[in-house]
Amino acid sequence: MNLDLSILHLILNASHLVQLVMALLLIVSLVSWARMFRKARVLKDARKEADVFEDKFWSGNDLTQLYSNIAGRQTNRAGMEMIFESGFREFARLRQQHSAEPSAVLEGAQRAMRIALSREIDRLETNLPFLGTVGSTSPYVGLFGTVWGIMNSFRALGNVKQATLGMVAPGIAEALIATAMGLFAAIPAVIAYNRFVNEVERLENRYSTFLEEFSNILQRQALKHG
Repeated sequence: MNLDLSILHLILNASHLVQLVMALLLIVSLVSWARMFRKARVLKDARKEADVFEDKFWSGNDLTQLYSNIAGRQTNRAGMEMIFESGFREFARLRQQHSAEPSAVLEGAQRAMRIALSREIDRLETNLPFLGTVGSTSPYVGLFGTVWGIMNSFRALGNVKQATLGMVAPGIAEALIATAMGLFAAIPAVIAYNRFVNEVERLENRYSTFLEEFSNILQRQALKHG
């Protein structure tokens, strides 16, 4: 007796619950890959935007002119541009109040930049919890399908007098596919999650360093006009 142990045949002949587990893992894997590609593009753009802005910022151009150019654009600001714009806008607004102390002006600008930084990091971290969840739970979901499939195979043996390998092989093979699909969904998600978290942390450190450097510049200007 020849057994058809092709993957497609095993999937089509698996129990409904095992098929449901496989379908769920396949959908989760596809969604994960879509979000991984999107997140990779977002982080790449963030690094590029930071490089471009730092070149402009440290080129020696007038900061007021730089702020006017950024604020006058219709496109959405992000990253260092958003931090710079938020801080400089608040700094300029508070400095117009002649009664404001230099320390209060600086604190207001720093507070605005920290809020902008927090929003930017929150944007960069979008979808990372999903990838972490997929990476940590998919193997267990696949294992559940495997256990269920093997359990059904052994239950079927109870109805026969003589058990053979050919009788249990298809059931065990189809069950193991669920584990393989769980690993297929989990491994890329874990690798991408760890890589993206590291890149977000590096960008956050880069933004925080810029925030401190820009604060020093604003402090000197506040004391100069104080």
